Amino acid sequence: MSSLEWGVTLVGLMVLLLIDFVIVARRPHEPSMKESTLWVLFYVALAVAFGVYVYGKHGGTYGGEFFAGWLTEYSLSIDNLFVFVIIMGRFAVPRQYQQKVLLIGIVIALVLRGAFIAAGAAVVQQFSWVFYIFGAFLVYTAYTLLQHGEDDPDDFKENVMIRWARRVLPLTDKYDGSKITIVAKNGKRLFTPMLIVFLAIGTTDLIFALDSIPAIFGLTKEPYLVFTANVFALMGLRQLYFLLGGLLSRLVYLSVGLAAVLAFIGVKLVLEALATNNLPFINGGEPVGWAPHIPIWLSLTVIIGTLVIATIASLVKSSRDRKISSPRSA
Repeated sequence: MSSLEWGVTLVGLMVLLLIDFVIVARRPHEPSMKESTLWVLFYVALAVAFGVYVYGKHGGTYGGEFFAGWLTEYSLSIDNLFVFVIIMGRFAVPRQYQQKVLLIGIVIALVLRGAFIAAGAAVVQQFSWVFYIFGAFLVYTAYTLLQHGEDDPDDFKENVMIRWARRVLPLTDKYDGSKITIVAKNGKRLFTPMLIVFLAIGTTDLIFALDSIPAIFGLTKEPYLVFTANVFALMGLRQLYFLLGGLLSRLVYLSVGLAAVLAFIGVKLVLEALATNNLPFINGGEPVGWAPHIPIWLSLTVIIGTLVIATIASLVKSSRDRKISSPRSA
């Protein structure tokens, strides 16, 4: 990808973020269903238009890689929303200020993921054997995701960073709008719970990035596509949070679907590592000839099919459970 494309993309990203900041800062509010729907449709349409551009400019392979990566990252981002809902409830963030929390969390996520992508691209270019590690990690993540699906969804544990902040920083237990700091009556500056919420959102996304970045490198090795897929997956996340709302609790099989996608990509990575093997203790340092190549169209089909099945199965089960639990009419 050319430096011009990189430059235009980064400028466009900054413009979108600036517009978001202006909207949120001027009128803090809980967006309506109509507003959230329009924004989500806008970002989805923007991602599709960008994918069509990549397809037309750089060919079907790169176009397919972008769409596969974007769908995977978008699905994993939806899984993030479960945790975001828990964090907002746990820290009792006022609804009208949740937009700002999510927006700043997305900015933190973009910065962290940008650093991860740069590091990952450098490692992938130098050491092809890293795909063995990425693949094994994704398969393990898929297993833990299945196990997590059986846990209490309200079980949120504060991480080391949050516990450190509570112990070291002077904190107040009251919000003052969306301010991070306030000045107490004695003149001492205190941090509000909003800072803890920002830390919770940012560090949580950092943990999720450990899964999503290896996953997308299993679909494309082009850093530009990895970055843009993450950008488009995250940009509409704030509005999606308000749009889905209670629907999140109905996606009971989303974790199963995501686990299947991650396991598939993990196996794909291992097969690619075998096909380009140069580790001396595997096949004498020679590529493994029987390792099949999984084309991007098949990856895209598996990802879309798995997510569609998981979503439909979730909605069917939720609808059935509601009918069973609701009192029968006389």
